[in-house]
Amino acid sequence: MSTNRREFLKFVVAGSVVAGWPVDLSLSDAADIPKPDVDGDHFKMCHEVRDGHVFARPPISQRYDIVIVGGGASGLSAAYFLRQLNFMLLEKEPHWGGNAYLEEYQGQAYATGSAFDLKGSASDHLARELGLTLLPINSADPSIINGKWIPDTWGEGLDELPYPEPIRESFKKLRTDLLALDAAKNMTIFDSVPLSKYLKGYAPEIKHWWDGYGLSNWGANADDTSAYLAIAEFKDMVNLAKSDRRVTLPGGNGALTRKLTETLLPQNSDRMVADATIIAVEPEKNEVRVTYVKDGVVHAVGAKLAIMATPKFITWRILSGLPDDQLDAMQSFRYCPYPVINMIFEKPFYTRAYDTWCPGNTFTDFIVADWVMLNQLGYQPKNGMLSFYTPYSELKRNDLLQIETCRRIALNALLDFQKLQPGFDAVPLEIHFFRRGHPMFVPRPEMFSKIIPRARKPLDRVFFANTDSVGPVSDISAAVEISRRGAEWAEKRLAGASSSRAAAAAGV
Repeated sequence: MSTNRREFLKFVVAGSVVAGWPVDLSLSDAADIPKPDVDGDHFKMCHEVRDGHVFARPPISQRYDIVIVGGGASGLSAAYFLRQLNFMLLEKEPHWGGNAYLEEYQGQAYATGSAFDLKGSASDHLARELGLTLLPINSADPSIINGKWIPDTWGEGLDELPYPEPIRESFKKLRTDLLALDAAKNMTIFDSVPLSKYLKGYAPEIKHWWDGYGLSNWGANADDTSAYLAIAEFKDMVNLAKSDRRVTLPGGNGALTRKLTETLLPQNSDRMVADATIIAVEPEKNEVRVTYVKDGVVHAVGAKLAIMATPKFITWRILSGLPDDQLDAMQSFRYCPYPVINMIFEKPFYTRAYDTWCPGNTFTDFIVADWVMLNQLGYQPKNGMLSFYTPYSELKRNDLLQIETCRRIALNALLDFQKLQPGFDAVPLEIHFFRRGHPMFVPRPEMFSKIIPRARKPLDRVFFANTDSVGPVSDISAAVEISRRGAEWAEKRLAGASSSRAAAAAGV
């Protein structure tokens, strides 16, 4: 694996560091503390594309029915749905899976991003087709607020919030008021305003809670969240104790992308190229020309069609021929930077719930990485593994390019965790830090009613398959659903249908 492109950072904090815990960042230079082994992605080639670097334009070396740009969940799914065709799949990272990517520690898998799915979703059906059975989570989300552990936060837990009675009543009133709203029936109205408009008049602690919840789930605080999305999601959140549709496996949705990779690679290794930075996608009269850099060499291939399984902030920079209105829509997307921190402990010590919310900390929430395995017969975990979700400020995105800043974020998360509850002062064997600069699109007002419909309209030979072509959030089910539609579009185009007719048939 190329070391200059990896996003994975490893912080070794075991051994004699225990005696000096908690530690200040400066202690990492002490002789008796292992020096962190740090490896990270500098995004050098991608930033050269962003900054307008001019690359060579070689002749086309190979031709395909379809080229799929992006090897995350949507790109891998598209390749699977189109596996009977002569396809090529290109991915800029040295691994497959994108935001749905798992890592392992001594055989135990954990998620580096996308963590769970919903029973009955497009991705759940695909997982079953591939032989994976996602396991039910069945755990209402608790919160830890002011040192108190509160079960089923928005259910019976409202009576246990560590606030004065007027604030608890304000939480209850908001729950009643939001549940009375019909998001689907009034989508355009609710999508035109931010969630914060509907939080006015309630206790400020409520907005504080929503700011963390929104940042974790869709990369936006209440001021930047479409009220449509929040109202729709709130009903599911309140009903978790009664009907939890969430399913997962250790490694989160990376279990699905790994299975897709294992299914596709044996027969298609020559047509699946990783560690390849795509620098230009140019629709021409009879084909699409795709140019990419692999091992410092510029290559070009041609295809009858292309599927852009890339987020819009990448798509508009490398794809030529976009109409002005569509280009404006793509350029208006915003994305949340999002580190995920995995802490590996000598043994499990927190197994009270799957996803625990922690307002006011470096991280918004943490999950038990192997939660769904705990009740499986014969399962005996060696280590305890917790995944901390740490969305970051858009204004400070460049901080994630600095290794020392990443170290500090990770250590601050550990210190915040240790202060949450008695018994949380355990020292991890290792801290694993996975940084992403632009993984989640910000679902601000008008995204669903105006911006996404304009941005996702297929061109004559190009289809846009990414979660930001669907919404309402950047999740695995949307990735698989839009790739399925892209495959349907491609098959109809290759059969002679116009792009508009193929798009209508595919439901986009």
